[in-house]
Amino acid sequence: MKTYDIEVQRLSSARHDKGMIELGTDVLVLPRALRDDQPAHSRLRLPVEHARTLLILLKQQIAELDKLQPRSRRSGRC
Repeated sequence: MKTYDIEVQRLSSARHDKGMIELGTDVLVLPRALRDDQPAHSRLRLPVEHARTLLILLKQQIAELDKLQPRSRRSGRC
């Protein structure tokens, strides 16, 4: 299994379409050599300001998706 270090350099957009949220980003993807003491997984690194922006964008997109749900499903009870 190949693992990667993914560094978000810029967030450019966020939108939702047919139940999927799509984020426009500029990223740097570098393969990472595994060491014996590390688990096999990819890592996403982003600066705090990008993390805050990402959180705001996701909240906006989720709020827009919630508006599309019937009122009976907005309460969180299914």
